[in-house]
Amino acid sequence: MDWSDGFIAGDWGTTNRRAYRIDASGKCVDEFEDNKGVLAVAAGGFPAAVAEIRQRLGDLPLLLAGMIGSNRGWKEAPYVAAPAGLDELAKGLVWAGKREAIVPGVSYLKNHRADVMRGEEVQLLGAVASGQVGEGLVSHPGTHNKWVTLRDGKITGFRTVMTGELFGLLKEHSILSDLLQGPVEPNDIFKEAARFAIFHEALPAELFTVRARVLLGQAKAEDAPSYASGLLIGTDVRIGLSLPTSAQIAVVGRPELTRLYAAAIAEARRDAVELDGEQCFLAGIHEIAKRIEA
Repeated sequence: MDWSDGFIAGDWGTTNRRAYRIDASGKCVDEFEDNKGVLAVAAGGFPAAVAEIRQRLGDLPLLLAGMIGSNRGWKEAPYVAAPAGLDELAKGLVWAGKREAIVPGVSYLKNHRADVMRGEEVQLLGAVASGQVGEGLVSHPGTHNKWVTLRDGKITGFRTVMTGELFGLLKEHSILSDLLQGPVEPNDIFKEAARFAIFHEALPAELFTVRARVLLGQAKAEDAPSYASGLLIGTDVRIGLSLPTSAQIAVVGRPELTRLYAAAIAEARRDAVELDGEQCFLAGIHEIAKRIEA
């Protein structure tokens, strides 16, 4: 088995999976995405799910990252403790078969605070390997946003903020539900809310004003999703900026999320650069594959 001839990279999450065929030069030549995340795979069904990937992308070795390595995935890949870089991830690979390797996540345990990540580490270290990020602070927005400090090419510490999940819960199960069904945009309404949340600690009370402002004619109902998101992301940014920071902050992830975080960070009078998470993942997974001995 020679990984230098090409391989399949998988970013296999809880609800979705993305797979990429990588050629010998490290270029992605084919890919697909579907909703067959780890929770959609029945007990004992991972070998068949992996076979589906090969049917679509070719009979190549597989390097898988994300929740596929959790205790709800195919085979658990124990966390590597921070500080962790690409070398540590490569050494911590767990083999689910002769040609299927799973990337471990990263853990942080210090000062009575515990935290974990799976999948984000490949993107973050891929951003470093591709030269887009050096030392400093990186935000990785998603269901659970990560604020990560990087030094000497390694993840040295991080903190998770459940912002995306909180917005989802408010949207589906709160008194604000009927107001939060529309799109979120980084407009002036969003920025106003983010700016307030960054400089004030009043999130639980301010969330109720999303409804009160509309009821009393002080705001339009269609602006409520952006206002609520601004409050949540502004609070998230307030937490993130409590960590040691460099002059510039990188935001890595899907463009529809990075633009919201970049807009909120700007309201804190800080500079932010947006990086595409998919491209960072491809850079990171290729670097890990290069470290696998044939």
